[in-house]
Amino acid sequence: MSTFTPLATDGLARAGSFTTAHGTVQTPMFMPVGTHGAVKGVSPAELKALGSQTVLANTYHLALRPGEDVVAKTGGLHSFTGWQGPMLTDSGGFQAFSLGDRTITGRKKAAMRKVTEEGVTFRSHHDGTKHLITPERSIQIQQALGADIIMAFDQPVYGLSSPRDAERAMERTHRWLDRSIAQWESAKGDQLLFGIVQGGTHTELHKKSAAYVVSKDLPGNALGGLSVGENKEEMWEATRSICSLLPEDKPRYFMGLGDPIDLIEAVLRGCDMFDCVAPSRLARHGVIWQLTGSGVDAFWAGDTETFLTQTVKVERWNFHASRFRQDIATLQSHPGLPVDLQGFTHATIAHYTRESEMLAYRILTLHNIGMLHRMCDHLRNAISLKRTEDFRTCFS
Repeated sequence: MSTFTPLATDGLARAGSFTTAHGTVQTPMFMPVGTHGAVKGVSPAELKALGSQTVLANTYHLALRPGEDVVAKTGGLHSFTGWQGPMLTDSGGFQAFSLGDRTITGRKKAAMRKVTEEGVTFRSHHDGTKHLITPERSIQIQQALGADIIMAFDQPVYGLSSPRDAERAMERTHRWLDRSIAQWESAKGDQLLFGIVQGGTHTELHKKSAAYVVSKDLPGNALGGLSVGENKEEMWEATRSICSLLPEDKPRYFMGLGDPIDLIEAVLRGCDMFDCVAPSRLARHGVIWQLTGSGVDAFWAGDTETFLTQTVKVERWNFHASRFRQDIATLQSHPGLPVDLQGFTHATIAHYTRESEMLAYRILTLHNIGMLHRMCDHLRNAISLKRTEDFRTCFS
């Protein structure tokens, strides 16, 4: 069973220690996403050097290819992927949700799945074959994959859903949680199951959902139904509200959050764990988060006390832009970047990006992941110094 120990607090923000079967991690932490098992273009050794503590893999995708039985035969995800630290698998619920008849902003599109009380019937995006994923099946897949942390099967809805639609999904999520728990308890071993609070920005609903999920006394709890199309003001108010309802001795996982400034805001409201595909997805489009301002050196050096006297701005740089084509400045990045990938000029990266050279995407992915890890390093330090609000104000 896991242990989560808050080590320092500053207002609602907390720094903690969380123990799993494959090691103890320090929170707040960002978890890179290896959708198919691997973080695209990045080796396990490079992730460790960057400061990665936990890697997420995707149940839906791995069940379709290569199949959880193949992964299990290799000894589980740790053997299959080569990552020996803690791993988390999602339930597949969000992927099934994404095959529905609306985008996260509510725009209509062709549906590839049907939701019933039994589970979600969907057609594979690979070959159109028909599949059914139920709460029991989701947990069985995750048990076979062998991750340290597994997620209960839930029914997300897009952020602008009506209260009635959100309530129906929440109530079904609660029933599916009970079925997920029953399957987990049948052969749980040392895997840790997290429940998911639904209800989104609808206050009365997420209060009801949090009460139900907390009553199950699971090893950890997640915030679902957020960062799926709602506006930021509503999202942050719901985050604060939900965290206030979750126990202090369990980790709180904000699912699908990965913007650098968003991490600060979520930590200030009591969240501990985060994941997102954004670092690698942006990199594949030639985009990085880059810092400008007086505090850049202190940020990358991990010198929180010096950084707190400086200011920076987080910008998005797109290396497809013409302004980089003759820019001979060197890309500044995380010290954990492999030595052989340091020292490239902006012009070089812009050229590689335009020519779809994979080396560019690799460097930019490492840069983006490194930035989020360094952000979490500073947040842990700022919490210990009781200066988390001051840390936020450093970002102009």
